[in-house]
Amino acid sequence: MKLSKRLGQLKSMVAADYQHIWDCCCDHGLLGASLLTKDRQHNTRATIHFVDIVPELMHTLSRKLNQFYPLEDYNWQTHCLDVTQLPLKDFQGKHLVIIAGVGGDLMMRFIDTIIKNHPNTDIDFLLCPVHHQFALRKLLRSYQFSLKQESLIEENKRFYEILLVSNQSNKNAEISPTGKAIWQADSKQQAVICQNYLEKTLAHYQRIELGGNNLASEAIKVYKTQLFNDQQGKPTPFKFHLKIK
Repeated sequence: MKLSKRLGQLKSMVAADYQHIWDCCCDHGLLGASLLTKDRQHNTRATIHFVDIVPELMHTLSRKLNQFYPLEDYNWQTHCLDVTQLPLKDFQGKHLVIIAGVGGDLMMRFIDTIIKNHPNTDIDFLLCPVHHQFALRKLLRSYQFSLKQESLIEENKRFYEILLVSNQSNKNAEISPTGKAIWQADSKQQAVICQNYLEKTLAHYQRIELGGNNLASEAIKVYKTQLFNDQQGKPTPFKFHLKIK
């Protein structure tokens, strides 16, 4: 089955240096299944862990995986549990935890609990929140996570920030509160996506700021400072210049 643009982008950001990949809130398992195929094509042997809290979904998924991805040829496991309860300590090696398709508040709770449960484990996170991106970035920065890759896509008139981060600190790869690479368009089409996303994001925070939301006020200030001017008051040098009305 062909992946959506969002899932395809997530798949493209998964490197081959993980021993365990956790596809959390996996739903029907499309992303994890595509990673099994990718793993087989590149002759790597990562174990793909499918995680969801809904028993019926996991039962159906397990049956389909056994049919199309037999365990004698592929490495996978299914786990019917809450994402906060990932048993990372039971598996040796480097972990990638993928969390996508959930709100930023829930995603932050997942990350916060995973880090507290596994303080000494080397973990990368591939994240695609539905909303609350600014708050999520703020949390990641508070933990001194480092950025490996970030991207911005539009699908079905919705925008998605995708972040690949590590819980290992790196001063040369700090996470920006607004993002950096996501605003560096390499085509006119991507420049339009950046422009529209920036306008929509600022309009959103301006609306909720009217209700006295302090985080919204902080977000507006940071976005305008980070994206429109440097410390000398000069325009930020995007490949395609973005303007706010």
